[in-house]
Amino acid sequence: MQNDYDRQVLAWLRGRIGDAALQSVAQRLAGPRKPYLSTICRSLGIRPPSRRQFAAETARMHRAVGDTYLARIREILAKAPSHEAPRQ
Repeated sequence: MQNDYDRQVLAWLRGRIGDAALQSVAQRLAGPRKPYLSTICRSLGIRPPSRRQFAAETARMHRAVGDTYLARIREILAKAPSHEAPRQ
């Protein structure tokens, strides 16, 4: 693993082909050093998503999580009794 992009590609590959297939390809390509993920992808004839695509997906996930939390906060606030001072 060289960087965060490599970690994202590895997770993507694991989801796409599974751990057993990934391990098999890595062992087949292994020489004195472990093969690069780009080498594994080329041997499989697939192209991983770009850094930009990963970033866009991450942003979508973060927005979805934020929207979920905001909806929950709104629910809590809607159920909370009002604490306004009495008017005179």
